[in-house]
Amino acid sequence: MDVFIYDTTLRDGSQREGISLTVNDKLHITRLLDEFGIAYIEGGWPGSNPKDAEFFERAKSLKLKNAKLTSFGMTARPGSVASEDANLRAMLDAATPVVTVVGKTWTLHVFDVLQTSLDENLRLIRDSVAHIKANGREVIYDAEHFFDGYRADPNYALATLRAAVEGGADSITLCDTNGGSLPWQLEETVRAVRANFPGVAFGIHTHNDGELAVANSLAAVRAGCNLVQGTINGYGERCGNANLCAIIPDLELKFNLRCVPNGKLAQLTTLAHAVAEIANLAPDDHAAFVGRSAFAHKGGIHVAAQRRNAMSYQHINPGIVGNEARVLVSELSGKGNVLSKAEELHLENVENASEVLQQIKELEARGFHFEGAEASIELMLRRQQPDYRAPFELLDFMAVVEHREGRGMFAEASVKLRVNGEIVHTVADGNGPVNALDYAIRKALRPVYPAIDNFQLEDYKVRILDSDAGTGATTRVMIDTANHTSRWSTVGAGTNIIEASWLALADAVEYGISVAK
Repeated sequence: MDVFIYDTTLRDGSQREGISLTVNDKLHITRLLDEFGIAYIEGGWPGSNPKDAEFFERAKSLKLKNAKLTSFGMTARPGSVASEDANLRAMLDAATPVVTVVGKTWTLHVFDVLQTSLDENLRLIRDSVAHIKANGREVIYDAEHFFDGYRADPNYALATLRAAVEGGADSITLCDTNGGSLPWQLEETVRAVRANFPGVAFGIHTHNDGELAVANSLAAVRAGCNLVQGTINGYGERCGNANLCAIIPDLELKFNLRCVPNGKLAQLTTLAHAVAEIANLAPDDHAAFVGRSAFAHKGGIHVAAQRRNAMSYQHINPGIVGNEARVLVSELSGKGNVLSKAEELHLENVENASEVLQQIKELEARGFHFEGAEASIELMLRRQQPDYRAPFELLDFMAVVEHREGRGMFAEASVKLRVNGEIVHTVADGNGPVNALDYAIRKALRPVYPAIDNFQLEDYKVRILDSDAGTGATTRVMIDTANHTSRWSTVGAGTNIIEASWLALADAVEYGISVAK
């Protein structure tokens, strides 16, 4: 059995708090989803807002290779005629090959939300589906709040599905709209429903309010659903929708079911990160399959085992989903972590890996944290190479901050470095002591290393590690730096925030000069 993937990132996903997609964003994501091989892409609700109306108008020129574009909307309003309903007309005017019609299943919604009768709701479902079908479209019927409705009144919930079938729906999607179902409850219900509708194709749409959206979707497939709705990265209202970035590899690799064209699964991690960037959200490092930490190994025992057999602490080969294994180095590491990191960096002759490991453990005990500062780790390893020469050596630095009448705050820094055997002493001012130190070191190194002008400070994070010590607390500083092609992170720590900043800054500059491409 093949499973058809129905993506609703552009509609349900965009209802997540903090997401606002432009029309261009939606068109970009549509192209990405189509290229990946998604079967159905729900573009939005054309009758609800001008943005979605514009999207569907512009989407008419898209030449999709794999996906069917879908418009979405409610059944006709109570008391109205389907052929005259403005919302249904907008769904048809979107000119998509597929239309998804959502209707009420739960008696609570019929009475309290639609404020109509049970029979009128059945008529609205039947007539709305029939009207869309009569206009030559494939119709997917979404039974909203189906599982809540089934628990409240199973006979009426089944009657709503029967109305959609009588209207000519091509498939029916059972929706766990409030996200409160448990997998075994949901699977049992799906089996009971399918027994009442032999020959009808069913799909599943789940939400993550109980952290069970993926599990519930897989349970529905076990019970016979062959269409799965969800969103990239699980974006969606409240706690989100079912995460397709977990469902797709689970179905392909664990269920042995085809969801996307052959070879496309290796693009999953790239797709997940691209959609996150378009949505202006940081990718979830700890997401299953596609997260940066999904195949990251930190414990010394784990890494030692990994060095003997890569699958000893991994449930799949990460390359299958376009991800990669990583080894983290910290105070929890063993010698194998250091050796693996050196191999990852293509470094040889790391004979004193134990000394490097001991140095890392001692520094982490003093407040350093190397997991997020891999450039600092790489420098420690490179400094052990017999042919490595540091681009500069710090002799002295000084930073002064003053408040002067008529001028306000003033910061000045001086650095004395040894560069290629010569001593260079420079002074610079800035809007703060770290900024002044940055300017001073750039001024000292620019004549020899002009590439330093391409280094851009991307982020500067300060964390107080022992707040009980008040202003004498140990401070950790993390600096992210980038040039035109690379980004790297370095760390410093100490009870003096200027010294901690200098340690991170000096590593950032040394890495940029010696290693970054």
